[in-house]
Amino acid sequence: MKNTFEYADYERAADVIRNKFSEPIEVALVLGSGLGSLADEIENPVIVPYQDIPKWPLSTVSGHKGRLVMGRWNGRTVLVQQGRAHLYEGYNPQEITFAIRVMQALGIQKLVVTNAAGGINKGFSAGDIMMITDHISFVAMAGLNPLCGPNDERLGSRFPDMSQAYDRAYCDLTKKAAKKLGILLQEGVYAWLSGPTYETPAEIRFLQTAGVDAVGMSTVPEVIVARHAGMRVLGFSGITNMGSDDGEVKAMHQDVLNAAETIGPKMILLLKEILPKM
Repeated sequence: MKNTFEYADYERAADVIRNKFSEPIEVALVLGSGLGSLADEIENPVIVPYQDIPKWPLSTVSGHKGRLVMGRWNGRTVLVQQGRAHLYEGYNPQEITFAIRVMQALGIQKLVVTNAAGGINKGFSAGDIMMITDHISFVAMAGLNPLCGPNDERLGSRFPDMSQAYDRAYCDLTKKAAKKLGILLQEGVYAWLSGPTYETPAEIRFLQTAGVDAVGMSTVPEVIVARHAGMRVLGFSGITNMGSDDGEVKAMHQDVLNAAETIGPKMILLLKEILPKM
């Protein structure tokens, strides 16, 4: 696979952002469908639309605003990504992870990723928050890994270790925070499928058998690239609907957005508790 971008592309995009916001950024947060309200709480926000950043892929999905918001939030300097690119929009794996490379160029070493996901574990309910403890990357296993192609050693090693993709110290911190706040926190394995179709009943049963707890169409490629870059990662899935293994319940994107809106306030409370201690 030929590389879509050169090292200079990431640096050029980072320079545009630095010209708008010069403070060192401590933590980056990638917000999934319906979870963008967190950015509304940032103090003195500096907003940069994606179209103002060279080569940044534009979001085309409802619930993704398509902009960066930077400023102070809960005592930390943050960069919030409101909206991400997906494989199903026609982007390739390097395009959907362009944002992470730019974060790397900005010197960001801590990343929080969130998504709206379908529940596979029958012990879950719509409205739950699941802390991601591991993932299964079906798309990358099939050959669409964002690290395919020539490797630039300035970005990371050729064969990065993924045995602890989700930082265990951050996971322990999250469990303590959830207990303190009285928030039910599920834990589990997230699977990345390409979308845009929701899963068939047979696929849901297959995922259950494979040990998957939640499924979605994002996040994993970003985590792969973040770990390649040496970032520490914490991940969450907002369980917006339960997968139907008998075909009796239909999945609708508007239902996902509606459920995500109820998950958002709980996610914000949790992140407020965690962020100062990361």
